[in-house]
Amino acid sequence: NGTVLEPRLMTFHEICLDFLFAGGIAGGIEICITFPTEYVKTQLQLDEKASPPKYKGIGDCVKQTVQSHGVKGLYRGLSSLLYGSIPKSAVRFGVFEFLSNHAKDESGRLDSTRGLLCGLGAGVMEAVLVVCPMETVKVKFIHDQTSAKPKYKGFFHGVREIIRERGLRGTYQGLTATVLKQGSNQAIRFFVMTSLKNWYKGDNPNKTINPLVTGMFGAIAGAASVFGNTPLDVIKTRMQGLEAHKYKSTVDCAIKILRHEGPAAFYKGTVPRLGRVCLDVAIVFIIYEEVVKILNTVWKTE
Repeated sequence: NGTVLEPRLMTFHEICLDFLFAGGIAGGIEICITFPTEYVKTQLQLDEKASPPKYKGIGDCVKQTVQSHGVKGLYRGLSSLLYGSIPKSAVRFGVFEFLSNHAKDESGRLDSTRGLLCGLGAGVMEAVLVVCPMETVKVKFIHDQTSAKPKYKGFFHGVREIIRERGLRGTYQGLTATVLKQGSNQAIRFFVMTSLKNWYKGDNPNKTINPLVTGMFGAIAGAASVFGNTPLDVIKTRMQGLEAHKYKSTVDCAIKILRHEGPAAFYKGTVPRLGRVCLDVAIVFIIYEEVVKILNTVWKTE
């Protein structure tokens, strides 16, 4: 009818919802592509020191899994991460957006230190609300596959059995290690991303960043988090495996790994984790930044 609609100023909550939905979709796509590396990483971390160890390395782990369970075996535990990807992204980016919105200076700039603190807050919240139960189910699924008689028939059957045997608390094994891991993960990633973006933009806060550059920054942030907290990831995995009863606490788990397997054990699975995390963080940040650009074009979001 010829009526021209004025651009509507979106509320902060509406902006976050769009960001998080896009992040969740990106996370789901990324998990489907890179999950085999997550599977191999988890198996290598669960492979305690033995004479000889079950797996000789990444290639041998893949070979044994495919020989025993087919290619689909490399995707055991995928459902637990896939179902949790959207709420995980929602909590992560929602909390980060909320905190960073209050932490920016008068010019709208978020410095590196505040970016680290906002990322830490986001990581802790996602660990408590989503990641710990999701990771516990995933690790048990993967560990169960190596048992002589696997007992989990699928995602919902596995969850039901875990809760029946251990109660809801059984899905929160390794909570301390998970909080430490996710908190440090997001603190490192958002610190690196904030630092690189501020460096790239220089004195021009409105300077646009090419998606490929964003992806490169995301990959660097992901790599930094892998090298920075893989020991926590190893401890978390052990605390959530089927042999978790051997450990009295997160500290006890760390001490036993160090005593019986040496310092190198804390970096088991680093290579496959590096591949998955770098791609994961790159994809998520590219989607996130592109959605911001679209929203700024369609609506007045600033």
